[in-house]
Amino acid sequence: MLFDTHVHLNADQFQEDIEEVVVRAQKAGVTRMVVVGFDRLTIERAMDLIERYDGLYAAIGWHPVDAIDMRDADLAWIKELALHPKVVAIGETGLDYHWDKSPKDIQKDVFRRQIQLAKKVKLPIVIHNREATQDIVDILKEEGAEEVGGIMHCFSGSAETALECIKMNFYISLGGPVTFKNAKKPKEVAIAVPLDKLLIETDCPYLAPHPYRGKRNEPAYVKLVAEEIAVLKECSYEEVADATMKNAQTLFQID
Repeated sequence: MLFDTHVHLNADQFQEDIEEVVVRAQKAGVTRMVVVGFDRLTIERAMDLIERYDGLYAAIGWHPVDAIDMRDADLAWIKELALHPKVVAIGETGLDYHWDKSPKDIQKDVFRRQIQLAKKVKLPIVIHNREATQDIVDILKEEGAEEVGGIMHCFSGSAETALECIKMNFYISLGGPVTFKNAKKPKEVAIAVPLDKLLIETDCPYLAPHPYRGKRNEPAYVKLVAEEIAVLKECSYEEVADATMKNAQTLFQID
């Protein structure tokens, strides 16, 4: 049984065949998924999906690329929706220095406000990080994010940084890139991070694992991520599946 901790089944790419995608995931043993909403439209769609499907939960927040668009009313709305029993995390939030739509100071402010919100509603945080590792680590420490912890989503940093994040009460989540032949860092992270601190995800429809690289990703493929981690850690696939399921259930407080 597998838990895909980060899916975008609310993306346009799944609007035509969502039923089939969910069925394929279930057949692959993926019994639980967290649908991530990161702006008005995707949050609305995520909330709709968790009402329609058993085994689907939501993480809701505001993406750093779009931080400049977030208003006080949006944060108040997220706070209200966070009371829903199937909303299990705040995010994805964080920093993204690759795109220049939102100035860094605005991204940092929006990030801090969502950490503060997560602490108020007592939910873990899903962290998006692109080319901003040190600033993210600094802000998490300054804001006391370890109080609620969370996920370093689709982690692409070094093994050393991963272990630093674990000390702040964060799990390390690996996705499709760990299966890429040339992906040195994710493989090193998979080996270095203890199994009780690892999570798996697809980030679908993005970052499809080998041999589907470049095609639309979907939750069923998270099995390939678990299989690769098992090879790297020299343990059984069942051990990885069991551990990552238990880790996700613990983090999200799901029985």
